[in-house]
Amino acid sequence: MKNLKRILLVEDDPQDVELILNALNEYKLANDVQVVCDGVEALDYLYQRGNFINQTFEAPVVILLDLKMPRMDGVEVLRQLKSEEKLRTIPVVILTSSREARDLEICYQLGANAYVVKPVKFSDFINAVKNLGVFWALINEPPPKS
Repeated sequence: MKNLKRILLVEDDPQDVELILNALNEYKLANDVQVVCDGVEALDYLYQRGNFINQTFEAPVVILLDLKMPRMDGVEVLRQLKSEEKLRTIPVVILTSSREARDLEICYQLGANAYVVKPVKFSDFINAVKNLGVFWALINEPPPKS
């Protein structure tokens, strides 16, 4: 198996975090997942500030980003991420419960690489996350480091 790279999971619901980590673990993809609970923490991680100032930075191979979060929502995280030259090539998968056309449109306009609506049925949710993890962590070739 390939050397697995870090996944950044930005999710405020602890139950969804647990489900996502369990699904990734079934394919041994959860060995290096950085979990943050809102948009502010996500940007702190990516810019190596706040609680992440003294940690060794490894750019994630993919960011799994929820939209509806406290303090800073996923749309604003995406906006800032895609406006930053050194971060804009990191793939971002929106993983949300929102089916609103407005959310879909703005996320793709801002540069989201995929938009996945969290399935309601437990087994469908697990399968969707497994498929995301396999594709982004193993199959997809990330852009070369600059």
